[in-house]
Amino acid sequence: MITTDEFLEELINEELILAVLSGCRKKDAPDRVRIRPVELKGEILYQASASLGTKMFHRNYGREELLAYIRESLDGTYSQLQVQGQKADGSILVSRKGKQTVRKKLHEKKENTRILSHNRVKRYILPQGTPVPFLVDLGVMTGEGRVHEAAYDKYRQINRFLEFIEDILPKLPKDRELTIVDFGCGKSYLTFAMYYFLRELRGYQVKIVGLDLKADVIEHCGRLAEKYGYDGLQFLQGDIAGYEGLDRVDMVVTLHACDTATDFALAKAVQWNAQVILSVPCCQHELNRKIKNDLLSPVLKYGILKERMSALLTDGIRAELLESKGYSVQILEFIDMEHTPKNLLIRAVRTGKQQPVDALKKMTEAIRGDLTLERLLYPQGMPEEKGV
Repeated sequence: MITTDEFLEELINEELILAVLSGCRKKDAPDRVRIRPVELKGEILYQASASLGTKMFHRNYGREELLAYIRESLDGTYSQLQVQGQKADGSILVSRKGKQTVRKKLHEKKENTRILSHNRVKRYILPQGTPVPFLVDLGVMTGEGRVHEAAYDKYRQINRFLEFIEDILPKLPKDRELTIVDFGCGKSYLTFAMYYFLRELRGYQVKIVGLDLKADVIEHCGRLAEKYGYDGLQFLQGDIAGYEGLDRVDMVVTLHACDTATDFALAKAVQWNAQVILSVPCCQHELNRKIKNDLLSPVLKYGILKERMSALLTDGIRAELLESKGYSVQILEFIDMEHTPKNLLIRAVRTGKQQPVDALKKMTEAIRGDLTLERLLYPQGMPEEKGV
C-alpha cells in the first residue's frame, strides 16, 4: 500500500494540475485551499488560494515548502486532500483518530498539458525524510524527518550554507584535524549543521568552537552537543574582540555579527592566517554614521538610500581589505531577498597573493570611510605606495 509521503512525492510535482485541501477542522482556517502550479518570472511555483469571510488569500510555495505545508495541514487542519494530475489522480482521507487512507488511480496522460523541466525537485544536502537529531531538537524537523512549515526558511538557509562549505572543501586539508571558529554562534543551527556535515557526512576530523555572549544560549548548546556525542564541538561564552583561545584556525565563520563585531572577527581570521572565511555581515552602522561626499550629497540626503549604500560600501571595503591581505574574495547571495535583506555572504579563501590598496585608499578617503577593519589590519594607516 502506498504511504502518504510516497503519494505526495509522486503526485505533487511538475505534473500537478490541481490539489484541494478540504474538511477543515479549525474555526479560524479557510474551508478549503486550492493549489495549482503557476509560472512567475520564469520559475514554477505552487499557488495556494483560499477565502476566509470576504477576504481572499494567495501564497506561493516552492515544491518542498508545499510538501511541508500539506503534511502539516493533514496532521491537524484538514481531513481530506484531492489531487488531479496529468498521469494520475488520488486522495488522502484522515480519520478522527488521525489514520490516513491513501488512494491513487492512474489514467491516460491528459492532452495539452506542459511538463516544465526546470521544476525538478531540489536535492538538499540534508534531505527531508532523514531525521537529523539537532534539527529535531531545534524545532526544524519532526521526528520523522519532515520539515515544519514555519521552519522551512531556516531549513533552506542551513542547506544553502552547507553548499557554500561544500564548495570550499578542496581548499581545506583532510589529513589532519580542522579547527573552525564560529563567532556569534547564537542558537547554533549552522554550527551544528557544520559539524554534522563535515564529521558525519564527509568524514573530516574537526574541532569547532562556537562563541557567543549569551550564557543561557551557550549552556543550552553545550548540553545538546553532549547529548549527540559531538565531542569535537565546544561552546564558550565570550566576545569576539577578546577571544585568545587558539593559535591556529583553519576556518572562521561569522554570521550576522552586528556592525563592527564582524570587523573584529575578520581581523582575527587574518591574524590566524585562516584558510577560509565565511561572513554574513549585519547592521553596518559605522559607515552610515560618518559617510560624507559632496558629489554624492544629492543622494545621501535620503535616509534609506544612505543606509543601503553604506551597507554595500562597507562590505565592498571589507572584501578589498581582505584581498589586500592575501585572500581571494567573493560576495555571494546567501538566501533570497524575500526572506531577509541581510543576505550577502563574504567568502574569502587565502591565496597569499596580496592586492594593492591605493585605489581603495583614495575611495575611503573620499567618502570618509575609514572603518574598524581598516584600523585593525593597518594600525599605521594603509600604505601610500602600491603593494603592501
